[in-house]
Amino acid sequence: MKRDGFVVYTKTSRFTEKVVSLAQKAVVGPPAPAYCPGEEGYADWVILAVQGLKEYLGHPYRKLMDVLREMPRVTKSLGLTPETVPHFSTVCTRKQEISMKRWRAVLDQSIELYDLGDVQAIDATGVDRVQASQHYAKRTDYTFEAVKTTLLIDCEASAILDIYCSMKQPHDTQVGWQVLVRNLGELGTVTADKGYDWEELRTRLRAESITPLIPQRDPGMRG
Repeated sequence: MKRDGFVVYTKTSRFTEKVVSLAQKAVVGPPAPAYCPGEEGYADWVILAVQGLKEYLGHPYRKLMDVLREMPRVTKSLGLTPETVPHFSTVCTRKQEISMKRWRAVLDQSIELYDLGDVQAIDATGVDRVQASQHYAKRTDYTFEAVKTTLLIDCEASAILDIYCSMKQPHDTQVGWQVLVRNLGELGTVTADKGYDWEELRTRLRAESITPLIPQRDPGMRG
C-alpha cells in the first residue's frame, strides 16, 4: 500500500513483523531459512509466527493459508512467497513437533511489547477435556478429564505473563509460587483469591519487595 510516495503499513503487516521477530528470538542461534525444499521443510520460527497470525486474524488453518497467499507483503515478512505458503495440514503437524520450550520463549519475548503496570493477578481455571481435541486425546492416549490452567496477567496491559497447565490438579498455592518465582522481576503487587491463602507465599513475596493482596480463607474452610 502506498500513499503520496510513502509505503503505508497495515496493522496486519506490522503485527507480522513483530511476531516474526519474537519467533526468531525464540530459536537458539541464527534463524534458519524460512523454507527449504525436501525433508527440512519449514523452519520452526515460521510455524511459530503462523500460529501467532492465526490467533491474531481468528482464521482456521485452512482459511488462513488461503488468505496468506493473497497477502504478498505478509508472506514476504515470513520469508515466503505465495507459492511456498505451507499447506494447512503441514502447519498442524509441525505445530505438534515444536517443543514447549520454544512456545514459552515466544511468550516471554512478547512481554517486550507492553508497558506493564504495578499490579499483577494470578488465578486458575479448569478446562474440560471435551473442550480440547478429541482426536489429539485419543492419539496420545490421554485419560485426563480436565486440565488445570493457571494464568499470571498484568492488570494494566492485560498481558499474559505466564501460563502453567497441569493434568494432576495441584494445589493453587504450590503452583502459584512456581509461576510467580519465574516472573519476580515483572511483579509489583500480586492479587489472588482465597485459593492462594498461604502465609509462606506472602512471606516469600514480601522478601522480594512484592506486595501480596491475598485474602484469608474463611474459618473452617478446608484446603
